[in-house]
Amino acid sequence: MIPLEQLAIEDRITALNWPAIHRSLDESGFATIPALLSPEECGRLMQMYDDPALFRSRIVMERHSFGKGEYQYFAAPLPAPVDQLRDGLYPRLAEAANRWLGMSGEEPAYPERLADFLQQCHAKGQSKPTPLLLKYEAGGYNCLHQDLYGESYFPFQVVFVLNRSMTDFTGGELLLVEQRPRMQSRGHVITLAQGEALIFPTRNRPVQGSRGYYRTTLRHGVSTIASGRRYSLGIIFHDAQ
Repeated sequence: MIPLEQLAIEDRITALNWPAIHRSLDESGFATIPALLSPEECGRLMQMYDDPALFRSRIVMERHSFGKGEYQYFAAPLPAPVDQLRDGLYPRLAEAANRWLGMSGEEPAYPERLADFLQQCHAKGQSKPTPLLLKYEAGGYNCLHQDLYGESYFPFQVVFVLNRSMTDFTGGELLLVEQRPRMQSRGHVITLAQGEALIFPTRNRPVQGSRGYYRTTLRHGVSTIASGRRYSLGIIFHDAQ
């Protein structure tokens, strides 16, 4: 078997079981994908956190009542692996995004190429890159939220866990809570291994009902870190104001 690092990130993305991923997105609203990043690549991404030259902004969650922890938004140009993940994942998810619009009776709105979608963001005054690294210490957590940074947003985002659950940290599971019209909310708890990722909705998703499709609203967060330190990489496809 060819070591993961010897494969281009685009080739790794192409090799994923996309029919199964799309089926999971349609049926469950989210999908997990196997490790796209090697432990060595995860380590290099974590090391980037301490280089302020790579970032445009640092957010301490407690100052804004977002939770307990911190994150940094990458500056342009994005580091190569982050840029390659964002550019490579977008076309496959744009296909799902347009299919979801069709379920709701709307026309396709997302172009095939990330560059074209970003032009739409920039035309609305959204020009700041949004991929980010997040760091939590023991006791840290992230409140349920949505990552909307302007009028133009992409319906999916992707998060990679960069270190080892149950070894480098405990707790810190990914949380998804789905608010359903006239029903109680539904929660999901997702644990990922190092280098694995979760694809999930940025804001809402279509759900089949007895009278056609209706939309549910989703928020995501991170449960409390019981011990250790947890790092993750967030791939957000729309730019910010």
